[in-house]
Formats: sequence, structure tokens, C-alpha cells
Amino acid sequence: MAQHTQQHAVNWFEIPVLEQHRAQAFYERLLDVKLDWQTMGGQSLAVIPYDDGAVGGCLVAAGQGMAPSTEGTLVYLNAKPSLDAALARVEPAGGRITTPKVQLPGDLGFFAHVTDTEGNRIGLHALS
Repeated sequence: MAQHTQQHAVNWFEIPVLEQHRAQAFYERLLDVKLDWQTMGGQSLAVIPYDDGAVGGCLVAAGQGMAPSTEGTLVYLNAKPSLDAALARVEPAGGRITTPKVQLPGDLGFFAHVTDTEGNRIGLHALS
């Protein structure tokens, strides 16, 4: 019998947003990427780019038990290649830095927390 092995503890995440176009503009500027609009199950999503086999996620309209929040689960987005560059884009994009850059032990890199334009607390992580 074949045994199924799970590659990642997280497979997909959804960030609830109040105004999709405003949120899309924030995340595109913050991460320096272009989000891909898709419809799944009749719902419009803005998918954050990810590599095949990697964990993916999207922005989704708040509702059905989902609301932007600064409490609860914290999603960390990849701020490659530089956390400093991503943090420099937070405030011009309409967000707020809530935890400045923190160095992790060893070679684990750096993290910071921000609040997006929708009121979500989001973590950012990069190796430099």
C-alpha cells in the first residue's frame, strides 16, 4: 500500500479583504508581483503567485465567517529577495508596520509584521 506523505503543514491560505481592488493594489506593491484574478466556486479571488508544488494563497472577499483581523492566525508571506525592500513599500502602499524587522537565530533570516489596507495583520519573512 502506498503511503501518502504531506510536503507542507499548510497547503493554501485565504486573506479576507473588504475591497478587492484596494487590497490587490496593496499586495502587488508590497510583494512587487502581479496577482492573478480567478473565479473558483463562483467566488472571485486574487491569487498571489507561487511556484509549482509550493504553498499558495489568495485574497478573497470577506464574508461567510471571514473578516479582516489583527488577531488570530498569522500568515507569513515571502518578502524575497529583501525584507527591507518590502518594508519600504508598506506605508506608501497604504499599510502600517506593526513589528519592525527582527533577526531570527542562525541563518533563518528576518521577519516583520504589518497591517494591510483591509485591517489584516500579516507577517513578512525573508532571508535578508
